[in-house]
This record gives sequence, structure tokens and C-alpha cells, in this order.
Amino acid sequence: MQYPSGNGMLTVLEQIDFSISEGDLVSITGPSGSGKTTLLGLCAGLDRPSQGNIWLCGSLINDMNEDERAALRNREVGFIFQNFQLIPSLTALENVMIPLELQGRKDAITVATSLLKNTGLGDRLDHYPAQLSGGEQQRVAIARAFSNSPRILFADEPTGNLDYENAEKIQELLFALNKEKGTTLIIITHDPELASKTHRQIKLKGGKIYSDISIANSLKTMADE
Repeated sequence: MQYPSGNGMLTVLEQIDFSISEGDLVSITGPSGSGKTTLLGLCAGLDRPSQGNIWLCGSLINDMNEDERAALRNREVGFIFQNFQLIPSLTALENVMIPLELQGRKDAITVATSLLKNTGLGDRLDHYPAQLSGGEQQRVAIARAFSNSPRILFADEPTGNLDYENAEKIQELLFALNKEKGTTLIIITHDPELASKTHRQIKLKGGKIYSDISIANSLKTMADE
């Protein structure tokens, strides 16, 4: 992936080639500037690559226009961000209802209410983001991310703004919902402890894949030895 910079081009990612199977639980780690956020944007169809091909949920997204990519994301993809990205003028319930309403779902209130109850926020439906703690806001964001039953969910530093206790609770909730829904989960994180809980760890360095380790393969190798 390249961007114009001064009189030349800045290469952020190069020689990136990998695939992720349905239902996988994957972490992408690396130092600041290694290209993690750029990679997430490409994988999620938020950006188009300067070269190469990207397939998202079976669809080649390179030649899609923004409306087509947005429609694909709305059908198949969920997002969780470090800073929650909740709309401050909407209640917790209304924030979770947004993706459902965009799909024209008539059961938006019922589904959103059920998701918030599953995340432990059944008594916070009518609260606005400013009235919620950081951990509670992230729970709302998780409920919203799962509201359209995404095939794949991208979580960008989902515990980055939380204290240790709340971070642990959010991890447990995220993994539990991932397992229950069968959603492919890709986590961008600086937290080695969080990364260690995933089934596969992809590490970036200097815009390239530095290592790509499957926990299952590692255990098999250890057993063989």
C-alpha cells in the first residue's frame, strides 16, 4: 500500500499475503507505524489497495465503488474501536439500533434490547454515552458490532482505553459472543496478553509480516518434538 508523500510515494505495507478462515480468532500486532491500522482498513474495505487483490467474505473489493463497499460492510462486517465511536446524542439502545435500521429491520428494538441485556446493560438502555463508564460504552459498541450478525468483526484496540479490570471483562465478553455467534474475529492490539488469547498471531514490522503463528500449529510442533 502506497501513499503520495512529498515528491515520491510512501510505502506503508508491502509483500502482504495471507488469508483468514471463517470462524478464526486472529490478532494483528506490531509497533507503532508498522501498518496495523492501514492493514485493517484494507481488509475491511475502508480503503482500496494501490496494488494486489483483497477478498472480503468471498467478494473481490478492489473494483467496488464506495457505495458497493459500504453495502458489503453493512451486510457482513462489524467494527469495534478504541474510542467507542458512539453517537453522543443517542441512547445506548438507539446506538445499537442504527445498523439494524439501516438494514430496514422491523425488529430493531427487540434485537438491540436483547443484545444489550446479553452484555449486562439491560438497565442502561435509555442512558446516553456521557452517562456511561468507559467499560459500559465499550459494551454498547460490542452490542452494536454484533447487531447485524456480521460474518467478520474487526476490533481496533478494543481494550486500549480501559483499566485492567474492565479490559478483562470486555475480553471475556468479546470472546464469548464470538464463540456464540461463530463470527470471525480480527483484533488489532498492542497488548501481548490479549494477543496471546487468540488462535493465531500475525506480527507486523516495517510494513511486512514479521511472523504468522497459529497456536494450534505451535502446539502440534511441540508435541512432535
